[in-house]
Amino acid sequence: MSGSVAVARPKVLADLVRPSWIADVTLITMGALFTGLLAQVTIPLPGTLVPFTMQTFGVLVVGAGLGAWRGAASMTLYAVAGSLGVPWFAHAAKGFGGPTFGYVLGFIAAAALTGYLAERGDARRPVATLGTMFIGNIVIYLFGVPWLMKYLGVSLDKALALGFTPFVIGDLLKLALAAGVLPAAWWLVDKTR
Repeated sequence: MSGSVAVARPKVLADLVRPSWIADVTLITMGALFTGLLAQVTIPLPGTLVPFTMQTFGVLVVGAGLGAWRGAASMTLYAVAGSLGVPWFAHAAKGFGGPTFGYVLGFIAAAALTGYLAERGDARRPVATLGTMFIGNIVIYLFGVPWLMKYLGVSLDKALALGFTPFVIGDLLKLALAAGVLPAAWWLVDKTR
């Protein structure tokens, strides 16, 4: 037996950082900031209160990059800080509630699930990453659309028309982007190790 110590293979990109509580707090905070910055990339769509943003791309990349618990913690920080007054929701909005707050709550579950799937290796290959991101995106809608329906007092069909249908093509493009970014990051990591 040699005197070397086996080093665990990193499950997610955040595992490449030397583990410490300071590193975890920094990564969680950076994930929330990244999402807040991408939330400002907004395109208002006619006929709906829900804007197209790059926010969901941030949520899914943060979840896959940080893993389940750090990703969920990062999106919890994002939701709580925004609810308490940090103007980093879409259109520099802040505060608890509003028609789109269900999506913000969905970010927590989506980051946790996306992170869990990434920990299994589902963010290292483009097709697997695409599947991981697709599942995470569906989770966001499972929170956002019912909240929108209840908030506006509309039917499920109307809520889908306002908070889901207009975003399908844009979300597919964001998923494709994530399916390229994360495997490329892993490729670079593997090449330099």
